[in-house]
Amino acid sequence: MSANLLAVQVSVFRQYYALTKPRVIQLIVFCALIGMVLAVPGVPSWVEVQRALVACFGIWLVAGAAAAFNCIVEKGIDAKMKRTAWRPTAKGELNDRQTLLFSGVLCGLGSTVLYVWVNPLTMWLTFATFIGYAVVYTVILKPLTPQNIVIGGASGAMPPVLGWAAMAGTVGPEALILFLIIFLWTPPHFWALALYRVEDYRKSGLPMLPVTHGNEFTRLMVLLYTFMLFAACLMPYIYGMSSWIYLVAALALSVGFCLYAYWLWRDYSDALARKTFRFSLIHLSVLFAALLVDHYVL
Repeated sequence: MSANLLAVQVSVFRQYYALTKPRVIQLIVFCALIGMVLAVPGVPSWVEVQRALVACFGIWLVAGAAAAFNCIVEKGIDAKMKRTAWRPTAKGELNDRQTLLFSGVLCGLGSTVLYVWVNPLTMWLTFATFIGYAVVYTVILKPLTPQNIVIGGASGAMPPVLGWAAMAGTVGPEALILFLIIFLWTPPHFWALALYRVEDYRKSGLPMLPVTHGNEFTRLMVLLYTFMLFAACLMPYIYGMSSWIYLVAALALSVGFCLYAYWLWRDYSDALARKTFRFSLIHLSVLFAALLVDHYVL
């Protein structure tokens, strides 16, 4: 009996954990951590390390709350799409009341952690990001306009700004450069996904760019955004935030992303769109990792 009870408890835990979209949250916290590291010159003190860990925890909680709230709003859409039909809210394993309570607890706890143990600026910026993603993007923009990813990308680009604010207590130009990189990275990343998932989006009724403007136009937009992203990725070096280590990585990754976008534009296939989407994840992760290495090596 106790074994069965334990199995049920583990299953429920997994359902709630799935609401937080763990893979997405990992990238968010990683980008926030990069902002924290770059905001501290040299090797951080033990006090600064503790603050960074607490800030990562608080940001993780609020980001998880936003993800859970998103699952409530989009449960009907999620149920129609293969990519998201497994989510507990889409399958009816967790109801709206349970999910909303879970989201509220995470948001309240995360906000308290950030306000009390980090600083009020970080708390308010993180809470504003929650509202931007969970309400402005999910409820208003996503079902309204094919530019939802572009406009809503501002929320997704906030993690390094949050990290910078946590350690510096302000938002410097360096943080805004990191914001710009993620902001320009978001559209080609999601449109590559939308290209090979277009039928799912069409069934869901969401006005994603491949649905409203077609495959060819979307591919052109992916290509143009990768060019703009290329320029933005050079800014940390130009501004003096990084050295040649980051520059080499940024050039290699940006050329690679542009090549994928060019091949996608010239000769489309679902397989190539998948590869482009996967490379976009590598691009951002390795780019920010290069910033981290560069910060401590030179």
